[in-house]
Amino acid sequence: MPEPSGWQRITETNPEHSRWYVQRFRTMAASGADLAGEARLVDAMVPRGARILDAGCGPGRVGSALAAAGHEVVGVDVDPVLIAAAEEDHPGPTWLVGDLAELDLPARGISEGFDAIVCAGNVMTFLAPSTRREVLRRFAVHLRAGGRAAIGFGAGRGYDFEEFLVDAGAAGLEPGVLLSAWDVRPFGHGSDFLVALLGRAGETAAAHR
Repeated sequence: MPEPSGWQRITETNPEHSRWYVQRFRTMAASGADLAGEARLVDAMVPRGARILDAGCGPGRVGSALAAAGHEVVGVDVDPVLIAAAEEDHPGPTWLVGDLAELDLPARGISEGFDAIVCAGNVMTFLAPSTRREVLRRFAVHLRAGGRAAIGFGAGRGYDFEEFLVDAGAAGLEPGVLLSAWDVRPFGHGSDFLVALLGRAGETAAAHR
């Protein structure tokens, strides 16, 4: 079994944390907050009707926006409370309980690869350090040829950006574009957030020829 993630440790210590998290986003949505910034970037990366994996989907805010834009969405999260909320609030996409460190969607009857994978909400920083490379490797396996993963997380959360990029390389992913926000601001020295658009090794350079 993979080492428990930081999220799993939090919810074991505080079983009400997941319900608080769900209600937080329901309240934000009801107030009219813009919760679809990540989805807008991913929507711009893919053709209409693309297949998109929302990895660490939580209660479904990103995946639901992508489904509303006409994409075929599968969302996976380790927390069954968050998946139940996604199913209740955002019917339509396929929402699955699963550990990203054991991601194997063909074994669950989803054999087609994905045009894009989105991993938002600091999911990477909640992973157990021993599982990070394996999660990234499994992302690479689930991408179609030419597909890309959009992964975003903040600084100061125990996962250095350079370390992440080394792990991505070891997992067979390489950066095409690095941004400092989901609204397409460029990444630079001192950026406190990273959005990495990654392709499978060898495919990113070929796409720019």
